[in-house]
Amino acid sequence: MTHKIDQIDLRILAAMQADSSRSQRELAEEVGLSQNAFWRRLKALEASGAITGYGARVSQEAVGVPMTVFVMVRTRRHSAEWLKRFRAQIESISEIVAFYRISGDFDYMLKIAARDMGNYDKVYQTIINKTELETVTSYFSMEAIIDGRPLPIGR
Repeated sequence: MTHKIDQIDLRILAAMQADSSRSQRELAEEVGLSQNAFWRRLKALEASGAITGYGARVSQEAVGVPMTVFVMVRTRRHSAEWLKRFRAQIESISEIVAFYRISGDFDYMLKIAARDMGNYDKVYQTIINKTELETVTSYFSMEAIIDGRPLPIGR
């Protein structure tokens, strides 16, 4: 299903990013639509894939995983089959909260949320022991200055 996003849709997306826990009535009022019109557009945005899900932003510290580590990976293998196995391995590790294929000196970047250095080391050992990799480099975050920022919609 294709859906061309217009200015009203952009206002809906911006309002949803700001606080999707508000009632449909509040959100509809904010964007200048009736509740029914808002609901129809919201469902169209969901069906088109513009809205990929809903959730709460959770504090890493509050749930006991205060350490953030960015892991850069370089490999000599670039086949689809290798990536399929590597992806399955990465997806099986709950501490890995983001996984990107990137360009530049490295091939992949992982974001890991860990309890402590010991927990991170177990994740690291799992990664290097199950997959043939050329280089694995870890960067430990000292402070999250901006994280989880909404997308710049309509700017």
